Amino acid sequence: MLSEYENPTDALKQGGLVDELQKRLIEKAMSGELDHHLGYNKHEKRRDNSGNSRNGTGKKTVITEHGSIDLSIPRDRKGDFESEILPKRQRRFEGFDEKVIAMYAREMSVRDIQGLLKEIYKVEVSAGLISDVTDAVLEDFKAWQSRPLDEVYAIVYLDALRVNIRQDRRVLKKSVYLALGVDLTGHKQLLGLWIAENEGSKFWLGILTELQNRGLKDILIACVDGLSGFPEGDRSNLSRH
Repeated sequence: MLSEYENPTDALKQGGLVDELQKRLIEKAMSGELDHHLGYNKHEKRRDNSGNSRNGTGKKTVITEHGSIDLSIPRDRKGDFESEILPKRQRRFEGFDEKVIAMYAREMSVRDIQGLLKEIYKVEVSAGLISDVTDAVLEDFKAWQSRPLDEVYAIVYLDALRVNIRQDRRVLKKSVYLALGVDLTGHKQLLGLWIAENEGSKFWLGILTELQNRGLKDILIACVDGLSGFPEGDRSNLSRH
């Protein structure tokens, strides 16, 4: 239900949705670390005779800027794998909310993501490890950004927030636009994130077309809160997109 949030921007700022993205990123990064440690990817055959392999996951709770999140930590059979991004004794994981949002919002190049992963690790790690982790998180980003949607949502909120994003060695303020859906059972779903320099009708039409291509056919109530680029004609036609 939406009762815990006054609007989608608060949901993002207060950590509910940010924590979900952080959890996905950290777990996928650790999966990439384990790939690097073992020397082969999850769905590949073992390339050596070490006898080591994946051995399920363990649980760990870490503290973020907005509370705590429960993580699934990948394990290996020999027990000698240790994550660089989240060492065994580390219980706090803070300071990159805006970076996670930017990664999932279709804005960052592979080079940008590699640079931010180096910053997140806060230790000197090999180029090979960064490459393997980048490949792992890119796979997750693409799957998340293109996942199928429900055909009908009771409510879809279209809103925006301002975040700091690193670009060309500078930190810039940009707008991140989000679509937050409430399905027919009352559950919230973050349908997508997009970054744009300039908002306009073509920009919003592109978002609605993308949602349609992912399976959305109708919105019962669309909440747009007077956003620029949404003239009355576009608002009346939302359900057709």
